[in-house]
Amino acid sequence: MRLFDDRRDAGRQLAQRLSYLRGQDVVVLGLPRGGMPVAYEVAQALQAPLDVLVVRKLGVPFQPELAFGAIGEDGVRVLNEGVVREAHLDGDDMEVVEREQRTELRRRAERFRGGRDRISPAGRIAVIVDDGIATGATAKAGCQVARAHGANTVILAVPIGPDDIVARFAGYADDVVCLHTPAFFFAVGQGYRNFTQTSDDEVVALLDQAGTDFAQDAAIDAAADPALRDEEVRVRAGPVSVAGHLTIPENPRGIVVFAHGSGSSRHSPRNRYVAQVLNGAGLATLLFDLLTPEEERNRANVFDIELLASRLVDVTAWLGAQPDTVSLPVGYFGASTGAGAALVAAADPRVTVRAVVSRGGRPDLAGRSLVNVKAPTLLIVGGRDELVLELNRRAQAMIPGRCELTVVPGATHLFEEPGTLEQVATLARDWFIDHLSRTVSSDRSR
Repeated sequence: MRLFDDRRDAGRQLAQRLSYLRGQDVVVLGLPRGGMPVAYEVAQALQAPLDVLVVRKLGVPFQPELAFGAIGEDGVRVLNEGVVREAHLDGDDMEVVEREQRTELRRRAERFRGGRDRISPAGRIAVIVDDGIATGATAKAGCQVARAHGANTVILAVPIGPDDIVARFAGYADDVVCLHTPAFFFAVGQGYRNFTQTSDDEVVALLDQAGTDFAQDAAIDAAADPALRDEEVRVRAGPVSVAGHLTIPENPRGIVVFAHGSGSSRHSPRNRYVAQVLNGAGLATLLFDLLTPEEERNRANVFDIELLASRLVDVTAWLGAQPDTVSLPVGYFGASTGAGAALVAAADPRVTVRAVVSRGGRPDLAGRSLVNVKAPTLLIVGGRDELVLELNRRAQAMIPGRCELTVVPGATHLFEEPGTLEQVATLARDWFIDHLSRTVSSDRSR
């Protein structure tokens, strides 16, 4: 069974999965040539600028498929020092390869750009798009080059790839979005009914069209949807100030505060996706950094559940003092270690929390606080996350209030498998709508 009619169809389907990025500071970078029709559809849906990501991998002279580095425009050069050492490459060896690839890179850039300036990903979310992943060498080079150009977050997005694609790109991309990972994957083209080659002229035409059409569409959308509050905020939490992102739709039912997992932040693509689903259901959201950048340098802080819970309590109190959120019932969404912090905070008598959802969480880290959790709690765990599943079962037995455990079949700890994060978002949305909306109705009836 073919999954996509052609690359444009694949791009439209991929855009739906990436819809949580709309409104964020995104640049979509297509890998030429086959990735560009896919990237065009993604950029159009996100109303984000589109550019071509011209990169060349630097192959070891006697083993060209093994990359010792990559080059990009504006003189960007990244090296894999481990490969350089193992292949015993010296400066002359590398210079010969780079000179040849730099010539080809300039030729391609001039052909595709036609005098346009490169769109910089510096300080932005770079979404790198291809029509699929086979070996992944070019996509890895693209991730490295986007990072070297200053991208804050690098997301690799493809319609089809091998089932180990996430592992392959660990250390290259911050997140990987792949719609389909067939059990018997042998070539990118197996997912397409029409997989004819994309020409240089098509790439140039897509870039021309994007520059004209997307600006017009963005202006229309801005005029049609002026009511959404969507902004960065600073919140005082104890002795520090933490950064957050607050989104309030019209007539909100409640607000959900996100507690991220270890090493994550308000920029987490997974939590951003869940937040967008909640926003679409009429729920406000606040994603914030539990720690300051200085605090994150001390790894022990990441696992200091009491510290993280105290930040949640302070932020919840802040919401209770803001005109736009003072009357909204509060829910917590916790991921990984953040789930433990969310449950400790939910048990704190200084705040009133109406519902809690844990995604791949460690509720066991809440310890004895679990016996004081009265808020209706939903624990969502991947079916293949066996250790965490057992920890959640034990935590469930300790929580005296309503507590349900839902297992998502086939999912691992981060819910990276196709379709699994969508299930998490749907489960969380329904749980919060049920418990927060019920609170609003009850309050209004008094």
